[in-house]
Amino acid sequence: MQDHFKKIIEALGEDPNREGLRDTPKRAANAMQFLTQGYNQSINEIVNGALFQSESDEMILVKNIELYSLCEHHLLPFIGKAHVAYMPNGKILGLSKVARLVDMHARRLQVQENLTRAIANTIKDVTNAKGVGVIIEAQHLCMMMRGVEKQNSVMTTSVMLGLMRDDPRTRAEFLSLVGNK
Repeated sequence: MQDHFKKIIEALGEDPNREGLRDTPKRAANAMQFLTQGYNQSINEIVNGALFQSESDEMILVKNIELYSLCEHHLLPFIGKAHVAYMPNGKILGLSKVARLVDMHARRLQVQENLTRAIANTIKDVTNAKGVGVIIEAQHLCMMMRGVEKQNSVMTTSVMLGLMRDDPRTRAEFLSLVGNK
């Protein structure tokens, strides 16, 4: 990967051997590996047995989970927050695991729409929840730094599964709770 970054620097017309750029290919390769570490993580490793029996049947919501991802179209960051809720079906997931699963999926190349669905499907699969809702609000540097250059635009995506999709009251509760920031 370092060699590729060196070639990119050269293609830009820069001298990769000048003092400020000498170690940039190595630093850029390390940064890219960190920003895409989700490819080297698995759901089982992240959950690590933190799934607990529970009689709770009320909505569990984790709001404002910050996320950092790279769009697959321009390799530029999108930065935002995820709101993840589920209706337990006999099992609850350790709190930190929700955030870790968001991070695992976010640290891959993708579009926000697919990221939202991947998180929802994972929460559903791991917990066997009666319903799952995920909303992501993010700002995309590909829209802010290039193209239309709109600094204040925020993209919102949502995925509702099970009761969150089919039961209007459950859906309304989720949307209401997320709206009360």
